[in-house]
Amino acid sequence: MKALVFGGAGFLGSHVADYLTESGYNVTIFDLKKSPFLKKGQASIVSDILDSKLVEDTVNNFDVVYNFAGIADMDDAKKSPLETVKNNIIGNTIILDAFVKNKVKRFVFDSTIYVYSNKGSFYRSSKQACELIIESYNQIYGLNYTVLRYGSLYGPRSDKNNWLNSILNQAITQKRIVRYGDGEEIREYIHIFDAARCSVEILDDKYINQHVIVAGNQQIKIRDLLMMIKEILGNNVEIVYKPVDDKGCPYDPDLHYEITPYSFNPKLAKRMVNGHYIDLGQGILDILNNIHKEKVVKDSL
Repeated sequence: MKALVFGGAGFLGSHVADYLTESGYNVTIFDLKKSPFLKKGQASIVSDILDSKLVEDTVNNFDVVYNFAGIADMDDAKKSPLETVKNNIIGNTIILDAFVKNKVKRFVFDSTIYVYSNKGSFYRSSKQACELIIESYNQIYGLNYTVLRYGSLYGPRSDKNNWLNSILNQAITQKRIVRYGDGEEIREYIHIFDAARCSVEILDDKYINQHVIVAGNQQIKIRDLLMMIKEILGNNVEIVYKPVDDKGCPYDPDLHYEITPYSFNPKLAKRMVNGHYIDLGQGILDILNNIHKEKVVKDSL
């Protein structure tokens, strides 16, 4: 079986590409840059999903196509609505069109639980538009798809835009964590390894033409999460809460939900329940170890 992963050099896409390889798939990664995580046996195509001719030629002969490409950061999407529409909506439609012309077996789309919400600005609306377009391709052309609505992801390879990664870096380097808000917000974090595994397991036939929620099994308040991090680090970290209207606040309350992403929406999705998963505390420990190792290396230079 051959799998093509658009956006396979990124945080989520690279881990899904790895899990596909481990599961026996011949994997090709298509991204704007060569993946720094490329595994032995994985092929790489460096290009833009807006190159419709190349996308059409590339999709040929693949069994499964994943799309993780596009603008994934909500703040970036809010600042650049036109770029968000081009990369997220038009880019995805170019892939869908190539998919139909080449008779691929399954299309898997990287969506978000924010599609249930009135938060998320252009990021959320671009994902909603893509879901509707995918459903239309299914109705008109018989395209087989699976839409994955991801929750809060964390783990290795995440960048500075990942909130959990950024505060763990703060804790290690500054002995201080600044949180804008009161900490009562609730999240369901899922480790990237679990999310990647679920993203491959949904290739089972029972997930054809389904919307699937991929989120954590553990609900946790941000305040409790920060206290957990503080205790892991021997209580040697100061936690500071600041109001979201603070002039230096990078946090946009219009983009993020407090307790639930759900607002009334009649479309339902299956929730994938994992029999085994990486515990949040263990996942945080692993990230802290990696950050500490990087800091030691930098300090020794």
